[in-house]
Amino acid sequence: MKAKFSMVVKCAALCIAAAVLFSGCGKKDDPIAKAEKRDEAKGIAAPGIAETKAIAEEAFIYGLPIVMNYAVMNEFSVDKDSGQYKAPFNVIHSEARVFTYKDTAVVTPNSDTPYSILWLDLRAEPMMISVPAVAKARYYSVQLIDGNAYNYGYIGSRATGTGAGDYLVVGPDWKGQAPAGIKEVFQSTTPFALTIFRTQLFNDADMPNVVKVQTGYKALPLSAFLKQATPPAAPKINFLPATTAGIKDNFYQYLDAALQYVPVTEDNKAIRAKLASIGIGPGKIFEFKDLSLEHKAAVLLAMKEGDDKVDKYLASGMKDINGWKVGSLFGDRAFYNGDWLKRAAAAKGGIYGNDAIEAMYPMTRVDATGETLDGSKHNYTLTFPAGQLPPVNAFWSVTMYDGKTQLLIENPINRYLINSPMLPAMKKSSDGSLTLYIQKDSPGKGKEANWLPAPDGPIYLVLRLYGPKDTPPSILPAGHGTWKPPAIVASK
Repeated sequence: MKAKFSMVVKCAALCIAAAVLFSGCGKKDDPIAKAEKRDEAKGIAAPGIAETKAIAEEAFIYGLPIVMNYAVMNEFSVDKDSGQYKAPFNVIHSEARVFTYKDTAVVTPNSDTPYSILWLDLRAEPMMISVPAVAKARYYSVQLIDGNAYNYGYIGSRATGTGAGDYLVVGPDWKGQAPAGIKEVFQSTTPFALTIFRTQLFNDADMPNVVKVQTGYKALPLSAFLKQATPPAAPKINFLPATTAGIKDNFYQYLDAALQYVPVTEDNKAIRAKLASIGIGPGKIFEFKDLSLEHKAAVLLAMKEGDDKVDKYLASGMKDINGWKVGSLFGDRAFYNGDWLKRAAAAKGGIYGNDAIEAMYPMTRVDATGETLDGSKHNYTLTFPAGQLPPVNAFWSVTMYDGKTQLLIENPINRYLINSPMLPAMKKSSDGSLTLYIQKDSPGKGKEANWLPAPDGPIYLVLRLYGPKDTPPSILPAGHGTWKPPAIVASK
């Protein structure tokens, strides 16, 4: 498949696909039969067009988080000219800032905690991650995510405590012995894996303290940690260039490239065999680009229908509580257990989210009446009654995103969220309740401390609860907790 179709070719392909898939089937000389015969004559042992469409839809759902992750990896650690580049593999890059509207590689980024980013290449040898002692009042976490978008481990305040420690991260094929003194060993299911360090920032003046913690994060190859001879380097890879902006036009091309670095396992071997049967992945039996136009058009339709299923899951696969979607979408391999639709929904909802026990993410696009949030049409309020702020062990925040892109928005006061560390500067009502003003224009100087700037258009809101309490009142278990997020109300 070429990197991009022109709009004319796309429309023609979709029209052809509709014709061949939904009319004239069952005859020896119908369009489907003719296309399949042409492919057979070329020596392409592809399934029939209808079966190809079904498999391509499964491929989209299975592959969405893998492709999104592959594109982020390219932008962060492969392409130095991407505009989002952080550092080469096995080198920690720390940001002495929170994310803003200029950060576009990852959808729904958090703007609460300055990030430190580490892309691991575990092919040659394991990597050692070391963390410093961190004050108990400061939340921090080290989230380990592999190329399958599985959260395969955690280090940090909740998971391992606030003391200093050394942790070993190994690749899928590692069979060695961990050295003495290691607190824990984490095994990735893929040779390339992302590590996200989140360090809580209390206010602007606190940044030097955050930087001090970040300086204590270390990553060393096991051989360097042990002061031993370095093993042979892994072969250099010429990764297929990929960008997050290019996913829509190049999805199956990116998936084909990404699957080279995602080993076949017991839980994915069935879907991987299906993908290979239509020319996708390292086990493919022909080149996808050689398919007939009819086959390619069927794949385009499949991608749209797969995406629709992901959207439907996000809309209905979680509990609706006062317009907020509340559920548990993120976890490890056992958590998903082959549920590729849930994994795809998690990625589209906000890839690299945490396990529910680490953080919860109620999200909404609608107000109390179910009407779509739109900053060009309404002003809104979000009111927490007295004594009913989000129940957390760490902190909470409400973050504003553009409803179309799910990215942070540029605004006149450079405020992308309101969080619990900001409470002392905010104004409460006489009854003790806290009201947030969600609108594109200032609500006035007297209310500006409580203002969360909105876009001039569709709104996407995410409420984050870091370290959610597990005793009442609690948002846990996900979707069935005793604490419920209040509805967004359109101002009259």
